[in-house]
Amino acid sequence: MRVVIAEDSAILRDGLVQLLELRGVEVAAAVGDAEALLAAVAEHRPDAAVVDIRLPPTQTDEGLRAAVQIRRTAPGTGVLIFSQYVETKYAAQLVGDGGAGVGYLLKERVVDIGEFVNALERVAAGGTALDPEVVAQLFGASRRAAALDALTPREREVLGLMAEGRTNHAIAESFGVSERAVEKHIANIFAKLDLPPSESGHRRVLAVLRYLDRQGG
Repeated sequence: MRVVIAEDSAILRDGLVQLLELRGVEVAAAVGDAEALLAAVAEHRPDAAVVDIRLPPTQTDEGLRAAVQIRRTAPGTGVLIFSQYVETKYAAQLVGDGGAGVGYLLKERVVDIGEFVNALERVAAGGTALDPEVVAQLFGASRRAAALDALTPREREVLGLMAEGRTNHAIAESFGVSERAVEKHIANIFAKLDLPPSESGHRRVLAVLRYLDRQGG
């Protein structure tokens, strides 16, 4: 099995190279940024790529975006995301085609190098290797997105104004409707987002948080 590695920490990168080579894995290239990763995959056509999410220059999601590109331009190369973080935006896109040849493991939850190599072999062979925590968060993000998609255009507009901090009265004035009509829209929003009445009375805040999470993600 021939792989390439993208990890910006030189210590972690070199350590991973040594561990994999001791297990008989050929490391064709070990790089520190997404651009070099894409170049290494194009040059070596490895069986799999081990990719950290946060790579230079912004240390946000360059690795994950590069992984999505690899799946599109080099479908024969499996991709194993190996990171401290669960990033749902591009991860959902990465596994959205059925997840063949895709893995996503969390660094702190991998305690045995043998298990890691087994996961890498599955991914290289076209299988999957997804950490249960990653699956749980992806499912949660998908479910929340579906709930927001169920809102009508007017309900989404109302929720957007709620996110701006507008009162029911201000929202009613904005649309030229009665406060009662706004209250009905908000009640529908709460129902579709599965936010039942509670003693804490934080439904409005929770609804806005879901809206902002969707806008950011």
